[in-house]
Amino acid sequence: MDWRSNPKFATRLFALAGLAFLWVFVIFCRLVWLQVARHDALLEQARRQQYLVTSIPPQRGPLLDRNGRLLAKTLFLDSVSVNPRQVPNDEVAADILSGALHLDRQELLRRMRQPLQCPGCHKPLEGRRGFVWVKRRLSPEESARIRDLANHLKWIQISREPQRYYPNATLAAHVVGSVNAEGRGNLGLEQALEKELAGSPGRIEMLRDVRERPIESRLARPVEHGAAVTLTLEAGIQFVAERELRAAAQAAHAETGSVVVLKPATGEILAMASYPTFDPASPPQPGEPDYFRFNHAFSVPFEPGSVFKIVTLAAALDTGVIGPEDQVFCYNGHFAMFGRVVHEAKHGYGWLTASEVLVKSSNIGAIQIGMKLGERRLWEYVRRFGFGQRTRVPLPAESSGTVRELARWGQTSLGSVAFGHEVSATTLQLAQACAVIANGGLLVKPRLILHRQKPPAKPVAESAEPPSRVIQPETAILMRRIMEQVVLRGTGKSARLDGYSSGGKTGTAQIYDPVCKCYTPYYNASFVGFAPVPNPAVVVAVTLNRVRLYGGVVAAPVFRAVATEALLMLDVPKDLPEPAAPPSREPVEADDLAIAQVDAPPEDLAAPHPPAQLAKNLPPALPAALAPSFEPADAGPRTPVFTGKSLRAVLEESFARGVPVEVVGTGIARSQNPPGGSPLAPGQPVRVEFR
Repeated sequence: MDWRSNPKFATRLFALAGLAFLWVFVIFCRLVWLQVARHDALLEQARRQQYLVTSIPPQRGPLLDRNGRLLAKTLFLDSVSVNPRQVPNDEVAADILSGALHLDRQELLRRMRQPLQCPGCHKPLEGRRGFVWVKRRLSPEESARIRDLANHLKWIQISREPQRYYPNATLAAHVVGSVNAEGRGNLGLEQALEKELAGSPGRIEMLRDVRERPIESRLARPVEHGAAVTLTLEAGIQFVAERELRAAAQAAHAETGSVVVLKPATGEILAMASYPTFDPASPPQPGEPDYFRFNHAFSVPFEPGSVFKIVTLAAALDTGVIGPEDQVFCYNGHFAMFGRVVHEAKHGYGWLTASEVLVKSSNIGAIQIGMKLGERRLWEYVRRFGFGQRTRVPLPAESSGTVRELARWGQTSLGSVAFGHEVSATTLQLAQACAVIANGGLLVKPRLILHRQKPPAKPVAESAEPPSRVIQPETAILMRRIMEQVVLRGTGKSARLDGYSSGGKTGTAQIYDPVCKCYTPYYNASFVGFAPVPNPAVVVAVTLNRVRLYGGVVAAPVFRAVATEALLMLDVPKDLPEPAAPPSREPVEADDLAIAQVDAPPEDLAAPHPPAQLAKNLPPALPAALAPSFEPADAGPRTPVFTGKSLRAVLEESFARGVPVEVVGTGIARSQNPPGGSPLAPGQPVRVEFR
């Protein structure tokens, strides 16, 4: 039949053809939509279904001391999880897991039965969650038990998680720092070197079938482990610094304290201790004060007090405005400055040489030297010694201290800065400034990192900044001799070492309360020094905050203990064949106390300041002759110095001298009683302890 002779048939045929064309067109559009418009999204969805992407966590780089001792490393520990949807019987599962891992059964069962939650509104949904942590970072015993169970129970899932480990507990905690629960650094070097220590994770893509069984895998991105960082710290010296600081702080009831030990020639920090300390493996405990985790040597500045007089005298000697034997009148202990009266802490002085101003720690003498120097030159030398500037040691939250611009100096600022007030500094900055004198006049930037090594490459040494000249070498040598006299006959007698010469300066600054605008009865007690004097190998700065005792009483003994142990550990030869007189047991002088204000309240720091007014009181005529004073030498037999010697050497010397010894322990002689150089009664034995 011809379709053209039947209109109904023709209509049905065209309708069928139109439907067929429309169906083909719809399919074509759908194919274009799926294969062109949504190609990338669907391909990614298919890859997610077919491939299992697994991240390979990198191993966080270790931190080591200068001798290769571990300070921090990463361990990988087992963690247990389950998929509640795959657990045959949650009651039995809770019994098994709680017994093996010492968990609360009811709490575990509650978490396994917890329903899904809407990610937007957090409302409960039908069905259980597909993942529940049972316990993370197991102990070795727990790990062995759970792995035995996992061999028979396929629904137990075990994964490896990194755990930061600090083998020395609290040692160098403020320097090393800590990590948070996610393994990211949140304090100290762990935070400052996060990118280098953390590394970069790797990635594995695994092709799987419909039942999620692996077919093949490929390494999509290799893992990059974190770099190993070797520090300048010496773990032994760090331990001694923390031990002595803790003992002194507890004995003096100090609120905080810090110690810095560094090599003056290179600026390498051998120890940086803060009190109180913390355990980096533990998170902050409830009620723990924030300052427990502050690096007080690095982040908390304070008024240094009389320690700052070394800057004033060094600047005056270097510019030639005064000589070491030039006479300075100290106004018999009372000096008026624009309504303020400065007193000496113990007793007043008349005429003193410039050297004796430092030895006796005369506040008024320091003011007179500062007046000779002038505001501009004093400010310039303060800045050249590194104060008011960050040392750029790679630790977070460094404080630059405070050194105001000259335009903001008040009427009495020249006198106040000369003996360490109206400025603030950190313990690290004090050590850096003392290193200028110890190394011959160069400002060497402190260093905390020796080298870094990113496996499998070789170690790369940390570059050091070139030093800058602060004072002339002859000025530095002269200052060393003057600071040695501070220890021998001045306010730092408690810092005298056995077998080594030493120099230093005490400091005791009253703490100013900005609320009441007055000085409190508490002090920042400090001591900074070096040893041995001819060629200093170490600089030690000690600070104890908010104490009621002077720096020569509480800080100088810490210097003595730390410097002695550090010199022995560094194998520095002794420069005194026979020790000088033993450390004085007489009361330490209080002349280092910087009493800045007594008779009037402090003036506005930005007040106008005509410098000529500071010299309105003329000193009396200089005496024709000033008789030098000498300390009489004690007579009689002395106890030999055994500390620092081997057992054999001690026995040989005791036999040769006819001195009986009582030996305790083995190794190197660390202490003796009576101390070396003290009077020795005939036949009296010497107790020598070896470690």
